[in-house]
Amino acid sequence: MECHVYYEGDDDPKKCTARRLEKFDKATLYRRMEQVPYGVVLNPHADQALSPADVEDGLGTLVALDCSWESAEAASFRMNGVHRALPFLVAANPVNYGRPFRLTTVEALAAACCIFDEYERAEDILEPFRWGETFLTLNEEPLRRYSECTDSSEVVAVQDDYLADEEPAAELADEGSADGRDAADDE
Repeated sequence: MECHVYYEGDDDPKKCTARRLEKFDKATLYRRMEQVPYGVVLNPHADQALSPADVEDGLGTLVALDCSWESAEAASFRMNGVHRALPFLVAANPVNYGRPFRLTTVEALAAACCIFDEYERAEDILEPFRWGETFLTLNEEPLRRYSECTDSSEVVAVQDDYLADEEPAAELADEGSADGRDAADDE
């Protein structure tokens, strides 16, 4: 699975996972959008969720946009290819650890590889990052379940299971902080 990244260069170069991928020859970076090859474009604004059915449409190529989350608007994703959104996953990177849907470029590419049943490729591209293995561990069950789906609608159904599980946890957290005390005070 080839990994390609359109690099906007608007984030901290020291924290940029795309630049590190390029440094270790794990992905190819492009500075101009017209240079980016056709493939499955990982786009959080896409109408359809990524599924194993998309692997053939992408011609063995994954494309990601590397930019800060503040500039990740729909207009930024004007690349040729099959646009798909990643389903519910939790970030393991130090900046957004534990936050759903706030993945780095390398986490997004690795997740797509796992959904396409390319686990060895996912491990390979995560290898230069201390927290890379943590990403796979945190998301082991959802990634396995997504990779077993046949199409986008099944992926969305699995995602809905995880989102339903997240809502009660969020409500409990809100209740604990709403009365002015921390949940840890109960212990």
